[in-house]
Amino acid sequence: MIASLQNLGPKSEVMLRQAGISTVEELRALGSVKAYALVKRSGANASLNLLWAMEGALSGRPWQEVAKSDRLSLLLLLEQEQVSQPGTTGQKALTRHSRGTPQKRGAP
Repeated sequence: MIASLQNLGPKSEVMLRQAGISTVEELRALGSVKAYALVKRSGANASLNLLWAMEGALSGRPWQEVAKSDRLSLLLLLEQEQVSQPGTTGQKALTRHSRGTPQKRGAP
C-alpha cells in the first residue's frame, strides 16, 4: 500500500492511482521523477511537495531533507522528463521554482 510509505498518505495514493500507479513496486520501478510526471499528466493538482515526498519515500528520508538537498537535481531530471514527453503540464511551476523566484499561487 503506497500510503504506508514514509511521507505519503491517502491523498498521494489517490493521485498516484489516478496516474495508473497502484503499487509500491510500480512506484519503485518508475522512480519519483517519472511518477510525478505521470501524476501531472493525469491532471492532478500536485505540487512539487509530492515529488519531494516520493523521493523521500523511495530513499528512506524525510521530504524536507529531500527538498533541501536534492531540489535542483530533481528539478533538472523533471525538466528532462517533460521535454522527452510532450504535452506535459506543470512547466510554469517548474520554471518558477528552478529560477528560485517566489511567486504567489495562481501567478502567471
